[in-house]
Amino acid sequence: MTSPSTPEGAHRSTYSEAGVDTHAGDLAVELMKSSVRATQGPEVLGGVGGFAGLYDASFLTSYTRPLLATSTDGVGTKVAIAQALDIHDTIGQDLVGMVVDDIVVTGAKPLFMTDYIATGKVHPERIADIVRGIAEACSATGTALVGGETAEHPGLLGPDDYDVAGAATGVVEADAMIGAHLVRPGDAVIALGSSGIHSNGYSLVRHILKNASIGYEDHSADLGTTWGQALLEPTRLYTLPLLRLIDALPGSVHALSHVTGGGIAANLARVLPKGTWADVDRSTWSPSPVFRALSAIAGTTLEQAEGTWNLGIGFFAVVDAADADAAIRAIEAEGIHAWQAGTVQEGAAPSDDYEQGAKGVDGGAVRLVGTYTDGAK
Repeated sequence: MTSPSTPEGAHRSTYSEAGVDTHAGDLAVELMKSSVRATQGPEVLGGVGGFAGLYDASFLTSYTRPLLATSTDGVGTKVAIAQALDIHDTIGQDLVGMVVDDIVVTGAKPLFMTDYIATGKVHPERIADIVRGIAEACSATGTALVGGETAEHPGLLGPDDYDVAGAATGVVEADAMIGAHLVRPGDAVIALGSSGIHSNGYSLVRHILKNASIGYEDHSADLGTTWGQALLEPTRLYTLPLLRLIDALPGSVHALSHVTGGGIAANLARVLPKGTWADVDRSTWSPSPVFRALSAIAGTTLEQAEGTWNLGIGFFAVVDAADADAAIRAIEAEGIHAWQAGTVQEGAAPSDDYEQGAKGVDGGAVRLVGTYTDGAK
């Protein structure tokens, strides 16, 4: 077939003139190769650069009834702060925390993850920084990074804009799966401390600081750092500590809840069975200084932020009451502050001010009660 000729005087357009630099993309892949390979064991086949990642799942034949668990998520508008400060090597941990830590909620062990980065213009070193953060967090959670995609979207995104997303898969033996079906009245609700805001509620954070004319490079006396440093604190990774907790206390860990979008009560309610309720006692912890500082600037109370921010609780573990102290000791040994914040009760919620399930789950009911303490506990 004869190709149509370019009309006389017309300009012959190329992909690079349209804003897509395939050579920059290739360089980004070269820069990230070593980080990605560091996450991969013998189960990963094919290396970096294939059309699809390959993972040898023959070990699943040792399972009686293997259930695959999968999760996908992004980092949200926290990336806007990373872009504003030109710091890109921590945002990858946020992504892994949002994706992989959702898998462990079922009791599943993560196997592999893929990532997707969309950007207005590929800056190879920046992309490599992002992927290095993803890879390091994958290693810290026992997850192989088997592939990904970097897509250049000129005209849709600005030259320095990007967004990140990812998906991961894990496996759990069917009779080892945990969740609301195991929770019973009397179970202890154990709270696990967060490392900061994690990756939810940043649209509100940015709104508060913008209205107060506070820049990310401005120093906060309350926090002892710049606002940017405090806000880019990476999401804590809970996967391996929680898997070790499950192994250390066989049959005692009944449910886990990742405190992400929707806040404290709603996420706990998702993993309680219908017909149960729990009060989370505010007096058992003191919200992190960053939450107090933001609330003070906004002129709102901490209680008003309970449906948006984690306020210092990154996860809940619902465990057999007899093993509550042992669970707390095990979590504390992992370097994560833990404490009992409530107890599961049987029956209908005592009043109408409870969160009843969330995100389509017709679960239990949860509310926060009491008053926050002033100092760290």
